[in-house]
Amino acid sequence: HAPPFPPAEIVAQGLMTQGEWDYVSAKALELFVFGQQVAKEHGMLLVDTKYEFGRHADGTIMICDEMHTPDSSRYWVAASYDERMAQGQEPENIDKEFLRLWFRERCDPYTADPLPEAPAELVTELASRYIQLYEVITGETFVFDDTDPTNLTAE
Repeated sequence: HAPPFPPAEIVAQGLMTQGEWDYVSAKALELFVFGQQVAKEHGMLLVDTKYEFGRHADGTIMICDEMHTPDSSRYWVAASYDERMAQGQEPENIDKEFLRLWFRERCDPYTADPLPEAPAELVTELASRYIQLYEVITGETFVFDDTDPTNLTAE
């Protein structure tokens, strides 16, 4: 987990010019709006995410990590949102927030070494949620790859 890095600090350290920061900020907002639109089309609310930008060897600024996955984003179910809010309940979500909270109740996950081992049922629930989100967003059935990884060769 990277600590917050204020924009003024990024510019002051010469990591980006103010113009580059403005460009990256605008692109991040555009990506978020796009992600929200796609999520909404599939009955979901994209409520939080992160983007990581880097530089190509030629200096071009580019996105350099996952985007809109349940690892980097928080998704809520749109159909149940209003009712759950009216009842004072947490939004129904399909992401890893429940697992993050489990770790937070047991340790500081950013400093604990080693982390406590998550129970198998939590790992299964996480996999189930990731598959569910994949199917909701893509409209496709997740197909398990049962290839024996010991038989894979680099090509």
